[in-house]
Amino acid sequence: MRVISSAELRSNMKKYLDLAAHEQIIIQRGKKETFVLQKREYIEPDEDFNRAISLEQFREGAKEHIKSLFSEK
Repeated sequence: MRVISSAELRSNMKKYLDLAAHEQIIIQRGKKETFVLQKREYIEPDEDFNRAISLEQFREGAKEHIKSLFSEK
């Protein structure tokens, strides 16, 4: 386990992501906030992930919405 500052993490992100594959990295931000960086092999999709749409679906929806706004006038 290593303890680093948030500034150190920003400066050396790749280094600490690589290290987190093998050990826990504790990130201290100020005097009152602490975070843990560690690798996870797989995270189960949650409710938000299951509702996600693709970029293409978003674009099509946006186009239809814009068309409807102009047709209302």
